[in-house]
Amino acid sequence: MADFGATGAGFPAGERAVGPAVGATGEDDGGQSGRSRIVVGVSGSLGSLAALHRAVAEARRTDAEVLAVHCWTPPGGEIGYRHCPCPPLLGVCREAADARLRQALDEAFGGGHAGVRLRCLVVRGESGRALVHSADRPGDLLVLGAGRRGALARVLRPSVTAYCVRHATCPVLTVPRSALQRDLEALERRHFPLARPLGAGR
Repeated sequence: MADFGATGAGFPAGERAVGPAVGATGEDDGGQSGRSRIVVGVSGSLGSLAALHRAVAEARRTDAEVLAVHCWTPPGGEIGYRHCPCPPLLGVCREAADARLRQALDEAFGGGHAGVRLRCLVVRGESGRALVHSADRPGDLLVLGAGRRGALARVLRPSVTAYCVRHATCPVLTVPRSALQRDLEALERRHFPLARPLGAGR
């Protein structure tokens, strides 16, 4: 399990909550109610939005809490940042990560309420390790979107889903791409054969 260190805020180093925990009642218990949790990785990609909708559907069915986790790393990754640290840049990256998660939630729910208890967390760290670390309670369920994985992508960027399936201590639910996403990707391949896949993300 990833070791991110500890902070006085109650989150591992590099993690921070984005807004209060908001549920159907509007009450905030900080996630201490003891109810089961559904942890979902949200990068803003189409696949992650599909995973978020599935997580919410599961939460409605089981009366669980949803923890939406967005992971980020400095430009060039942690190794590059250690060689050339720039603390002001980290602040900009954190704010961008906060904004991206909020935008993803707005896109997923049209700016409205998810209808379940939803908490948000922005984590500095590689996606696979950070998600496995976040879904560490008994009874957790980790939900991930299955993105398009070409041969080149598998070589250059290891699969977050595969990492989580291998290392998670809880069940992992992978949500396949929707028919709409597959159609959009096919359209993009025809018009922009060298472009990055539509909605590609962690």
